[in-house]
Amino acid sequence: MSEEPKQLTLRILIVEDDPMMRIGLKHSLSSQPQLEIVGMAEDGYFGVEAAVALQPDVVVMDVGMPHMDGIAATQEIKRVLPNVKVVMLTSHTSQTEVIAALSSGAEGYCVKGTSAEQLVKAIAVVHEGATYLDAQVAQSVIDQLKPPPRATKPTPSIPPGTLSDRELEVLRLIVDGCSNPDIAKALYLSEHTVKTYVRGIMNKLLVNDRVQAAVVALRSGLVG
Repeated sequence: MSEEPKQLTLRILIVEDDPMMRIGLKHSLSSQPQLEIVGMAEDGYFGVEAAVALQPDVVVMDVGMPHMDGIAATQEIKRVLPNVKVVMLTSHTSQTEVIAALSSGAEGYCVKGTSAEQLVKAIAVVHEGATYLDAQVAQSVIDQLKPPPRATKPTPSIPPGTLSDRELEVLRLIVDGCSNPDIAKALYLSEHTVKTYVRGIMNKLLVNDRVQAAVVALRSGLVG
């Protein structure tokens, strides 16, 4: 009598800044026999370091985090470890945020509050090489693929002159998903100077992170 094949165990890294959410995710996912939690990180910088050190099969990644957001962290992880899969798990559901996340290289997108079963399914789907989209955001991707109405043009809601020319250059690169080191290299600035510009942009646009800054920039017509 032949033995049944042993089930493959997927190694999971959790990157989430909310400590209670991290604990909850670890508890939910570690209860699954096919999943092993190999590490947890509290922001994007530590997430990239942990991914390089641990080389997990799948990273479960938050989007809105301090120091380095999940989109920038995903870009860096995919640059260094292209075979590692990323599932975004976030409360952000706008079209811009979903497209930015997928453009960064993430293979899955789940909305916080989804069931543990759905998250486990998303992890399995992306590990198999497919893309997983939460039903709440799938329509956003479909809408993005539709041609825009001819007469539609964003109406700026930010007064002209709010940002300097240099701040607008930095903002365009943020919208393109560039990290601070990328922006510094592109504009021949120091990373410290870039951080100062980014902080000033977020203050002027009344937002808390880079993702929100990109969303405001696109919605208001500051960048096209």
